[in-house]
Amino acid sequence: MRDVALPSALLKDMKTHARELYPDECCGFLISNSVGTPEASGRSVVALERARNEFEGERGRRFLIPSSELRDVERRRAREGAAVVGFYHSHPDHPARPSAFDQAHAWPWYSYIVLSVTSTGEVAVGAFELDPDSSTFQEVKLQIQDGAPDDASARPGRARA
Repeated sequence: MRDVALPSALLKDMKTHARELYPDECCGFLISNSVGTPEASGRSVVALERARNEFEGERGRRFLIPSSELRDVERRRAREGAAVVGFYHSHPDHPARPSAFDQAHAWPWYSYIVLSVTSTGEVAVGAFELDPDSSTFQEVKLQIQDGAPDDASARPGRARA
């Protein structure tokens, strides 16, 4: 399991996204520049991209990122020497832990950040990775780094909502 390093500016952006979409779930992509380098103990997130929640039903309990959107982000980021290394989403008025539904639809290798957001705007955060052997989520350490991402071209301002 890999720890996740995240600049504080990106955490702030995720929290803002969760508050903006409350009471619906927000969702998005975690981007890293460390493609092709060993990530035995950690993964550095350098950018976020907001995703569309296209779940047809109550979006306060589920999210669905269109597969075409994932492919588009993966292709564009690969041209930039970066990659989608995970996903984030919010749990309105529920804990910052993956649900059974999240677990059933998750993929190994990716990092998952879950944000619990309440009607008062309070946000709690957890980071997880799916264990490929047990198909269960394992909590990983979320290392919040001061400041903004090092790669200005990967700033969240490029995010699409």
